[in-house]
Amino acid sequence: MILVTGGTGLVGSHLLFQLLKSNKRIRATYRREETLSRVKHVFSYFSDNAETLFNSIEWVEADVNNVPKLQDAFIDITHVYHCAAFVSFEPDKYRVLRKINIEGTANIVNLSISHQIKKLCYVSTIAAIGHHNNPKQLIDEQTDWNPEDDNSVYAITKYGAELEVWRATQEGLDAVIVNPGIILGAGYWNGGSSGSLFKRIYNGFPYYTTGVTGYVDVWDVVNAMERLMNSNITNEGFILVSENLSFKTFLSHTAQQLDVKAPRKEAKPWLLEIAWRLDWLKHKLFGKRRSLAKQAAKSATSITYYDTSKIQAHLNFKFKPVDKSIEEVSNLFLKDHL
Repeated sequence: MILVTGGTGLVGSHLLFQLLKSNKRIRATYRREETLSRVKHVFSYFSDNAETLFNSIEWVEADVNNVPKLQDAFIDITHVYHCAAFVSFEPDKYRVLRKINIEGTANIVNLSISHQIKKLCYVSTIAAIGHHNNPKQLIDEQTDWNPEDDNSVYAITKYGAELEVWRATQEGLDAVIVNPGIILGAGYWNGGSSGSLFKRIYNGFPYYTTGVTGYVDVWDVVNAMERLMNSNITNEGFILVSENLSFKTFLSHTAQQLDVKAPRKEAKPWLLEIAWRLDWLKHKLFGKRRSLAKQAAKSATSITYYDTSKIQAHLNFKFKPVDKSIEEVSNLFLKDHL
């Protein structure tokens, strides 16, 4: 039996739909009952039998830090996909991020060891991979993480979670880690997922930056996860990036698909420097939630190119072009909002 943690998230919901094709028994965890409707909505994009598919999954309410409930979720499980995570770049959320991403992952891998799970797949992020001083040098799975860098609180905790997985492999657990770029997928138009970008562009997004990063379709992510789990590959990590694009290119292509105006004003580095400081000041004076942390402002102008030759070599993996992903997600966004 397969266990999927974080089944109501962007990756989790698409992964569940993918796994249902295998006709294997599936159990999935959720934290709040109201989030279950998101999964049904995602299923409805791709099937006329969304309700039936949803009901074929055994749903268990279990927080990653509630070990007794997790114990029940692990009964009769052979394989685990750990997708549950908290996504935030707000510095004041560091303790919550540590609690969920690091301590929660430690609980999952400890239970995987004690229940003799055959294999675990952990969903990390390219943010948990190191960077080069030379922006033209490709980043791969061997690029060293530098703890002295000004890393975001999210990146720090996802890297810490990876260390828990690698620690578990030394204790006998077979595992694989995937490090996706910005994941393009539908159904989650608010919060920390990339879907919120589509919503912001649709509502009018005047500024662009010249930074470069990696993008990947959500179906590529879940397909890679399933294929890795079904393979003999163990104790390896894989970058999942379809293309390295500038933020300007991504924003322009998305605006075109959404039939709205593309951003025309460049947010210069000096402007972002002022913006994150003002954001910090509003937080300190008025208790406003952070919307632009220092690290996020920096990454908006950072140039990072990722090498995906490892996953291509191991699985002969073919990625979906980003333009195709943007088109498909944009169409589903318009379906939901028009």
